[in-house]
Amino acid sequence: MLLAGVYSFTDIAPLSGAVSWVGLQHYATMLADPVFARAVLNTALFTAVTVPGSMALGLALALLMNSVLPARALFRTVVYLPLVISGVAVGLIGTLLFNETTGVLQTLAAALGLPPVSWQSSGPAAFASVVLITLWVRVGFTMIIYLAGLQAVPVELHEAGQVEGAGRWQRFRWITWPLLGPATFFLLVMSVIYSFQVFDTVFVLTGGGPGSATEVLGTYAYDTAFGPARDQGYGAALGLVVFVFTLVFTLLQWRASRTRDEAA
Repeated sequence: MLLAGVYSFTDIAPLSGAVSWVGLQHYATMLADPVFARAVLNTALFTAVTVPGSMALGLALALLMNSVLPARALFRTVVYLPLVISGVAVGLIGTLLFNETTGVLQTLAAALGLPPVSWQSSGPAAFASVVLITLWVRVGFTMIIYLAGLQAVPVELHEAGQVEGAGRWQRFRWITWPLLGPATFFLLVMSVIYSFQVFDTVFVLTGGGPGSATEVLGTYAYDTAFGPARDQGYGAALGLVVFVFTLVFTLLQWRASRTRDEAA
């Protein structure tokens, strides 16, 4: 990361590898770069949708798995399984699902008499495909963490709540949810870091297209540094921005968590 920081202040010739000092030029270029602005917006939108979405779905599944459910171990394994698949493999699975001509979803829609969806040529649809495949992968992780938190909640507290006449929702709201605070904080930080740095799934599934509809900071930094332009200095600057965004958010969340704990 230190080396990337140094490179971000330089211009590296693609063929000769000659390095020249350009100072803050790359950062000034970012301010007027429409693709960078779109990548920031897409990354923020991707984070705003996938983080609460994966956490809510993971919590719902954890509550279900924590209840009396037949074959819980099997369901738990099935939900968690996508997480052990590499990001590239996930992107390839997404391609099989969302291909406009031979994809599973397109074939299913045709069988049901539904109109086709332009998963690859329509910007909103392509972005939705990235979000859906990400949720499919991330839900298993959030479920496991929340399930561990649920199993650490003392049964005596729920029994005392029942004696006091508290309903199921009230027991969740006032007993379970506060005790899931550490798990929620951990998941929030990890999910945001993942969303800020997402690359492989987007790169394989859409390549940032169509146009820049699904371009995120990770794919834009890679395309800039290793694509046709081979602008490694600007690519390093973009990568450093991703790191700074992630670090600032993590520090803010850590400080907010400490303030909350001290107030409690």
